Amino acid sequence: MSIITLTTDFGTGSPYAAAMKGVILAINPEATIVDITHDIPAQDIRRGAVVLDDVCERFPDDTIHVVVVDPGVGTDRAILYARIGTQNYVTPDNGLLSSLARRVPPAKLIRLADPEYWLPEVSATFHGRDIMAPVAARLSLGLDPERLGPPLESLEMFESPAVQLMTSRIEATVLDIDSFGNLITNVTADMLAGRPTDERVCVICNIYETWGVYRTYGDQPGGTFIALIGSSGRLELAVVGDNAAERLGIQVGTPVIVSWE
Repeated sequence: MSIITLTTDFGTGSPYAAAMKGVILAINPEATIVDITHDIPAQDIRRGAVVLDDVCERFPDDTIHVVVVDPGVGTDRAILYARIGTQNYVTPDNGLLSSLARRVPPAKLIRLADPEYWLPEVSATFHGRDIMAPVAARLSLGLDPERLGPPLESLEMFESPAVQLMTSRIEATVLDIDSFGNLITNVTADMLAGRPTDERVCVICNIYETWGVYRTYGDQPGGTFIALIGSSGRLELAVVGDNAAERLGIQVGTPVIVSWE
C-alpha cells in the first residue's frame, strides 16, 4: 500500500487539494491519500513546520508527505525531496522541514529538477498540482529519488524560538495555537523532568498566571486557566471548556515564564 499525505494552506473549501488528489490517482490509482490538514494559516511556514513535526512520524515507514505552504511559488526557490528518519517529504525548500530536521538530520536531500516526472504543463502558481503531486505519485510506484534531480547540500531553515533554561526559571514562548484555542509552548516535558510540577510551579503568559502543571483539562473547573502537558509532549496553557487564545487575546510568540519558588 502506498500512503501519500497532503498538508496545505488551501482551506477546506478549496478545490485545490482535490486537483492534487486527481493527479496522484491518475498516476497511481492504488495510492492511499490522507489529508493531514488543509487549514494551515495562509503562507504560515512556521505553523506548517510545527504540524509536520507533531504528525508525520506517526505514519508507517516510507509514507510520502506532500506539503504545499508555498509563498514563493513561481520564484527560484527550490522544491525538494527529503528523507528524514523513516519518512519521505516533497516540499518547497522554504523552512517547512526545519523542526523535523533539527531533531533528525536528513539522510537525503534532492532538488526536483527533471521535468520528466512533472505534468507536461506547469503553472507558475500551482506547483503542488503540477510538480509535487506527480512526483509523489511516481515515488509511490517505486521511482528512485536519485532520478528527480541533483543533491542539495542543505535545507532552508528558520530560527526556532529559543528556550532559556535556568535553575529556577524557564523563559519560553507560545509556539502554536491548536484548533481549540489551546496555547502550545516550546517547553517540552523533558525540560520539566526532575522539577516540581505541583503548586510550587507558576506559569505566566502575558498578564495571566496559573499554579501547578496538571494531567488533563478536567482536573480543574470550567473557566480555569490551566497548565498541562499535552499530547504533543509540550507544555500547554488552556482555559477549561473555552478558547484560551480568543478569551485571553494571546497570540503565537507571546512570552511564557515557568518559575519555581
